Amino acid sequence: MNITPELVDYVSVLSRLKLEPAEKARMTGELEQIIGYMDILNQLDTTDIEPMSHTFPVKNVLRADEVAPSFPRAELLSGAPVPDDEAFLVPKTVE
Repeated sequence: MNITPELVDYVSVLSRLKLEPAEKARMTGELEQIIGYMDILNQLDTTDIEPMSHTFPVKNVLRADEVAPSFPRAELLSGAPVPDDEAFLVPKTVE
């Protein structure tokens, strides 16, 4: 694929980059190398390869849920400046 200056301008607009003329010339060469490498990868035979979502096996590292008693509500609310029977009371901040 031939990378044109117009394509570099288009990609720079999509990525919200302002490229100087020297950067545009360099980016043209770099994009051609990237596309060339993708063409090499497209030549690989992947007919018997199963698609995967990760390059290594993903294992859930979370611990199992265990039911445990919590602190008594009255004890938790004992340090509140203005407690209610159920929750902390705080001043209204939004009208």
